[in-house]
Amino acid sequence: MSRRQAAAHFGVAVSTAIKWVDRWQETGSAAAGKMGGHKPKKISGEHADWLRQRCREKAFTQRGLVQELAGERGLTVDYRSVWEFVHAEGLSYKKVLIASERDRPAIARRRAQWAKYQGRIDPACLVFIDETWTKTNMAALRGWAPCGERLEAKVPHAHWKTCTFIAALRHDGVDAPWLLDGPMNGESVYGGDKLGHVAAVIGAAAPE
Repeated sequence: MSRRQAAAHFGVAVSTAIKWVDRWQETGSAAAGKMGGHKPKKISGEHADWLRQRCREKAFTQRGLVQELAGERGLTVDYRSVWEFVHAEGLSYKKVLIASERDRPAIARRRAQWAKYQGRIDPACLVFIDETWTKTNMAALRGWAPCGERLEAKVPHAHWKTCTFIAALRHDGVDAPWLLDGPMNGESVYGGDKLGHVAAVIGAAAPE
């Protein structure tokens, strides 16, 4: 019986029958290979020591480490292996950029004063002015829908619209919410004494 005939007899693909026969000829058994079980990590031993030192020396990206391991160590790994390694080392992805103006003597002095005396401030009298924004080009580009049906979502085209939201954040809530129909700029803030109006609202809501 040929392999094709055997495949037709047992109702399997021809390629499957060919692989089974090849396995039987090579190993003496057509049993399935081992599945599951523990697989040792590729990034171990000297590779792990090298990568650990590399992470300490300078900034890196995980995809960059994948390329460096392949180029400098001859070790082929995937992104997931590097991700698991750096997290096992207690590293996490963090924001790195801060304002360079912090280094100015006057600003550094005021920051130090703030850190020193902020414990004396009544939290009920502390107000933070915060801003966030959204744009129409932030709309989702893709989504899920039943097969055979179109999925449509409409946003303005060729002219992106920006909306800015500003509010006063207190320890117990939000005051003076302000929605700007446009970006944050000098005209939108100072024009028509809008800033004075917001300050008046905040002051009126201040505790006695």
